[in-house]
Amino acid sequence: MTLDAKAAAAPEADRQRTLRTIHGTELVDDYAWLRAANWQDALRDPSVLPAPIREHLVAENIYAETVLAPVKPLIEAMVREMRGRIKEDDSGVPSPDGPFDYYDRYREGGQHPIVCRRPRGSEAGEQIMLDGDALAAGRAFFDLGGATHSPDHRLLAWSYDDKGSEFFTLRVRDLATGEDHADLIEETGGDAVWCRDGSALYYIRLDDNHRPLRIFRHVLGEDQAADRLVFEEQDTTVFVGMGEATAGGLALIACSQSDSTETYALDLTRPDAAPRLVLPRREDVKAYPDYHPDWRGQPTLFIRTNDEAEDYRIVAAPLATPEREQWTEIVPHRPGVLILSAHVLKDWLIRLERENALPRIVIRNLTTSEEHAIAFDEEAYSLGVLPGYEFDTDTLRFVYSSMTTPNETWDYDMRTRSRVLRKRQEVPSGHDAADYVTRRLLAPASDGETVPVSLVYRKDTPLDGTAPVLLYGYGSYGASMPASFSTARLSLVDRGFVYAIAHVRGGMEKGYRWSRTGKREFKTNTFTDFIACAEHLIAEGFTAKGCIVAQGGSAGGMLMGAVANMRPDLFAGILAEVPFVDVVATMLDDTLPLTPPEWREWGNPLADPEAFRRMAQAYPPILALAGVSDPRVTYWEPAKWVARLRATKTDANPVLLVTNMDAGHGGAAGRFDRLAEVARSYAFAVAVTGAPEAPRQ
Repeated sequence: MTLDAKAAAAPEADRQRTLRTIHGTELVDDYAWLRAANWQDALRDPSVLPAPIREHLVAENIYAETVLAPVKPLIEAMVREMRGRIKEDDSGVPSPDGPFDYYDRYREGGQHPIVCRRPRGSEAGEQIMLDGDALAAGRAFFDLGGATHSPDHRLLAWSYDDKGSEFFTLRVRDLATGEDHADLIEETGGDAVWCRDGSALYYIRLDDNHRPLRIFRHVLGEDQAADRLVFEEQDTTVFVGMGEATAGGLALIACSQSDSTETYALDLTRPDAAPRLVLPRREDVKAYPDYHPDWRGQPTLFIRTNDEAEDYRIVAAPLATPEREQWTEIVPHRPGVLILSAHVLKDWLIRLERENALPRIVIRNLTTSEEHAIAFDEEAYSLGVLPGYEFDTDTLRFVYSSMTTPNETWDYDMRTRSRVLRKRQEVPSGHDAADYVTRRLLAPASDGETVPVSLVYRKDTPLDGTAPVLLYGYGSYGASMPASFSTARLSLVDRGFVYAIAHVRGGMEKGYRWSRTGKREFKTNTFTDFIACAEHLIAEGFTAKGCIVAQGGSAGGMLMGAVANMRPDLFAGILAEVPFVDVVATMLDDTLPLTPPEWREWGNPLADPEAFRRMAQAYPPILALAGVSDPRVTYWEPAKWVARLRATKTDANPVLLVTNMDAGHGGAAGRFDRLAEVARSYAFAVAVTGAPEAPRQ
C-alpha cells in the first residue's frame, strides 16, 4: 500500500512577494498573503476568513484526501480498532466535596462528557449538571471548558468554546432548576473562581490578541459591561492565571513568564478586596505557592521555587510577611531531583518529583516532618497527583500508567500508608499487558549527554533492524513527555511498530538544566538529541535508516522540520501536527497571542540580531496538520510552509496539508471524531514505511 502522489496536481499558491529587512538581512516572503488581515475576527468566526485563503485551504484538503485515498480503508479499520478499545459508557471516579460526590461520565455513543454529582457515598441519586452531548448538538465544534460549583453547591459556573479558538463563553447554572441564569460572559479563558458567598465570581478576560492579562469580578445578575476590573498586567510577555487554594477563601493570581513569576493573593471573603502582592517578580526566579490557613498558628504559604535551587526546593513563609527573609526551608534542593509540583493539605505536604526521568510521589507529615515515597518498578511510567476538592483529608488520589499498563486510579491513605484501587481503565476489545514490552533506553548525544528514550512494542516484534518506528518528540517550554498508556497507539504497535518517545532537551525529564540547555542559543540540542535517539534505535537493532517516521506537534512540529533538513536519510516520513514552523515571521509579529511571552524561549529577533540569525532555516514536512481557528499556531504557518516547499523541492514525494476548517489547536473536540485524525496520521506512517496493513492477532 502506497500513497498516490500522482493522483492529482498539488495546489500551487499564488506568489505575492513581500520584502522586509531585519538587522541588515532582507527577508523575502512570497506567501505572506495567507495571513488574513482579519485573523483576529476569524478566530471568533472562521467563516469570515477571506475567500482566496479559504479556497486555497480547501484545495489543499481536497488534494490531501486524493493522495491519501489508498489508505482510506486502513484509516477506517484503525478507527474501528481504536473505538473498540474505548469503554463508551465510562465514568470517572467520584471526587467528594461536602455533601456530594462530583464526577464526569460518558454515555454509549456519546462524544462529550456528562458532568454529574450524587449524594456523598451513595450509588444512587445522580444529578446531571451538564450534558455535553446535548450542548454540542448542531455545532460543528464544541469543547466543554471548566465546570466549578459554588461553595454552597447551589450554582455551577461552566464554559464552552464553539469555534476552536479557545475564546470561552462563561455561564452560570442554577443546580436546583437546571436552568442557566441570564448572565453571559464572553471571551474568557474558560475558568472561574467563586467568591465565598456565591454572589459573584472572578474570571480572566482575553484581550483582542487572545492574551490573558485582566481579571474581572462579575456580580450575578449584572451585565458583563458592569464587571469590575480587579487586576491588569501591563507586560504583554506575561500570562495571567488564577485559582482558588484547596484550603478555600484565598485565590492566588499567577503572573508567569518562561523564566520568572509573580504572585498576588486575593481574599475571596470580601467583595471589595484588592489583590495583594506576595511574591514579587525577580529575574530568573520562579515561585509557585500553595496556601495553608493555620500552619503553626498562622496563615502560611508553602512555596516551590527555583530560587538558589535549579531543580526547585520548598520553603514556607507567613502570608502576612512573605518576604524572602522570612522563608523557612522545608525541602532542600537536590541537583537532578526536579520537584514538579507541591500540594498542601491540612496535615500533609505532597510533592511530585522526578529523578532520571522517573517520577515519584513524596508525602511529608506537617506535624512530625516525617517523609515517605510512593514509587513503582517499571522501567518507564507516568504518575500524576489528583488533589481533589477537600483540604482536611488523609486521602491522596493518584493516577498511574505505563506504555503497557492502562490507567489506574488509586486512593492512598497517607496515615496508614495503604492504597485502594478505585478504577482500572477498561479496554473492551481486550488488552494483555504481557503481550507488550516497555523499555527505557539512554541514547548517547554527541556532547556526552544521554537522552532518555521510552519504548513500547509487542514482545513478538523482531528486533533485527526490520521493525518500523514512530519516534515522537517535543522539546520546548520545559514540557516533559510522559511514558503513559494510549489505546490508540496500539493500532501501530500491533502492526509491528516500535513506538518511541525521545525525551530531548527543551523538556525537563532530567531536571531544569535539561530545559535550559534546549532553548534559545542552545535550541539545536533539541534537534541533535532527536537525531541521536533515531541513530541509537538503529544501532541497537530496533530499526534501520528509512524505516522511522518522526512525529511532533506545535513546537514539536518545528523540531520535525529541523530534523528533516539535518538528516533526511533517517526518516521514511514526517508527521508535523499544527507545526510551529514560520518561526522568524511569528517571533517578529508582536501582535500574535503567544509571541511576546515566547521571546524568552526562542529569543526576540526584533531586538536581538543573534536571535534573528538563529531562526533562519527551512522546515520540509511530508504531512502537516492545521486548524483554521488555532490561536497558538496560526493556520498560515503550515500553509506558507507547504507552499514554499512545493515551490522549491526537487523530489517527487507528496507534501500534504490538512486543515480542520472547524477547529483549532487541539483538532476535533469529540472523543470519537478525534480518533479519525489520529488514525489518518498512523495510516500515513504505515504507508510510508511499508508496514503490514493488518494487525497481529
